[in-house]
Amino acid sequence: MKTSVAAVEVSTLSRRDTLISIGIIGLLFFIFGFVTWVNAILIPYFKIACELTNFQSYLVTFAFYISYFVMSVPSSYLLKRTGFKKGMMVGFWAMALGAFIFVPAALTRTYEIFLLGLFMIGVGLAVLQTAANPFITILGPQERAAQRISIMGICNKGAGVLAPILFAAVILRATDTDLFAQLPSMSPTEKNAALDALIRRVITPYTLMGFVLIGLGLMVRFSPLPEIDTEQETAEVAAANSGKTSIFQFPHLILGAVAIFLHVGSQVIAVDTVIGYANSMGIDLLEAKTFPAYTLTATICGYLLGIALIPRTISQVTAFRFCTVLGAVLTLLILFTSGPVELLGHYADRSIWFVVLLGLANSLVWAGIWPLALDGLGRFTKLGAAILIMGLCGNAILPLFYGYFADAYGVKTAYWVLFPCYLYLMFYAFWGHRVRRWG
Repeated sequence: MKTSVAAVEVSTLSRRDTLISIGIIGLLFFIFGFVTWVNAILIPYFKIACELTNFQSYLVTFAFYISYFVMSVPSSYLLKRTGFKKGMMVGFWAMALGAFIFVPAALTRTYEIFLLGLFMIGVGLAVLQTAANPFITILGPQERAAQRISIMGICNKGAGVLAPILFAAVILRATDTDLFAQLPSMSPTEKNAALDALIRRVITPYTLMGFVLIGLGLMVRFSPLPEIDTEQETAEVAAANSGKTSIFQFPHLILGAVAIFLHVGSQVIAVDTVIGYANSMGIDLLEAKTFPAYTLTATICGYLLGIALIPRTISQVTAFRFCTVLGAVLTLLILFTSGPVELLGHYADRSIWFVVLLGLANSLVWAGIWPLALDGLGRFTKLGAAILIMGLCGNAILPLFYGYFADAYGVKTAYWVLFPCYLYLMFYAFWGHRVRRWG
């Protein structure tokens, strides 16, 4: 594989400085995870409080992730102009603005204003992700990139395990099960008053989140995190890219961006729909809130396996291929298995546990795509990373397809959306990442 000057310069850091840098980026991934995966509880919460359909409730993920499509390329130019640390501070402050927008949204119980707040949080995250992902990819040997990304994944998904549970503890009450049951029989005035009180519970946590994000932006700006230079190239990379003038002349990158689109959309469907799927089995929200944590815990288990096995026992490409095949198999098991089972204190259809296991299948896909897609980009690395981050709009689009089919055909049948996604990921893992010329 070809090595850029940025990778060479980062490799000259001392072990101590490298560990500090990994720790700072790990903190960033924890914040990404906490802010992102709290959507798993916001979707059913807004569905009740704002009286939404399945399709409307998944506009939460649409508003949050479509910002990645809008902001990813501008983010690369922002980072090029300001440097990584100042750019990441701007990202944190954009997220803080989004959190503060939740206050007027809650006071008026206006779903559209909530969606604007989520969009702004996503804008900030797009900047942060555009900076952090290429950084951790080149912060060490290329063949160990999946290992480092897996460590970041543990930070991200560990926060995701905590976020829905902690957020639910803040905004939900033990008496809410009775409240939700009584809502249909209330008068319009009583119902509006109850829903207004319910939605205003988000004001305190999101105000606190906004101030924390401002502080984190300042911390990163003045941290010892080094700047990286991806504009220069080694002679080998420069020779390979000598005739290239456009990012679209790297087929393995563009195909990788499509893979990111389908992977992240599949991952969000596995996490953010599992509460609704549990509700369809008669499990109430207060009990179902733990299912996203199970899915993300399965993902963390996959990361730990990746750290232990890559590259000592298996290559990161082999792990990537295994996960894509496993995802396709688990999707078919979700669709074609049924029957009650009691597990971890829950009495539910056995198919929900295959949704949970999708967390394991998804664990090493992201880590597999990034180093393969960025390989040999040299001076195109920042823009290439932005193109990959644009793929995160799959989180915005695919859940809407799931929500549409869930309304039309049922929440279980809607999981058919996942199958073609895993088929494409298998294509990229086995062949697509090796394509260096179109046609």
